Amino acid sequence: MNFWEYLGSRYQQLLTDAYQHASAVFQCMVVATLIGVLIGVVTYRSEWAGALATTATSTILTIPSLAMIGLLIPVVGLGVPPTVIALTLYGLLPIVRNSIVGLRGVDPSLVDAARGIGMSRVSRLLRVELPLAWPPILTGIRVSTQMLMGIAAIAAYASGPGLGNVIFRGIASLGSENALNQVLAGTLGIIVLALLFDAAYVLIGRLTIPRGIRV
Repeated sequence: MNFWEYLGSRYQQLLTDAYQHASAVFQCMVVATLIGVLIGVVTYRSEWAGALATTATSTILTIPSLAMIGLLIPVVGLGVPPTVIALTLYGLLPIVRNSIVGLRGVDPSLVDAARGIGMSRVSRLLRVELPLAWPPILTGIRVSTQMLMGIAAIAAYASGPGLGNVIFRGIASLGSENALNQVLAGTLGIIVLALLFDAAYVLIGRLTIPRGIRV
């Protein structure tokens, strides 16, 4: 059968795999964002702490994804746990780096003005610094999401959820009738999900970033 016939006959399973893929990436991005922004808040005031945080998360990103998941399998088993841990770790670098850059780029005079009117350290952070640092943080989240969309396909190696299972089945059956269709369907599905997520981030940016800051 041709590619369109394959999609017509397998669309329900493909939609299920696509939902699982998107869900895994979304949940891991939420966790990575919380951890990454927290690391940025803790380290941005110190040059050495910021450099250490960036170096540590950069080192994680240099580990091949297949090796990372392979190392996690003996510890946490197959399925969702190694997928979640690996994706969360891989998503940290752009968020940590952009959080540090964004917070350091806040105009000190605005922070001093907030301190002058009696705002506490936590209030200055939540009401002044983080909102002004949000544009670069959101950019880091977008970059991380695009990376994780592709890396999540490797989760099929550990019986993880997502479109990687379709790709792996196609690779494992190369030479059979639908092998190429499976690989193509899984790959195109990941591309479409990445574009949809990116469009959502653009919309979030327009809704949450004031026009003056965007300019």
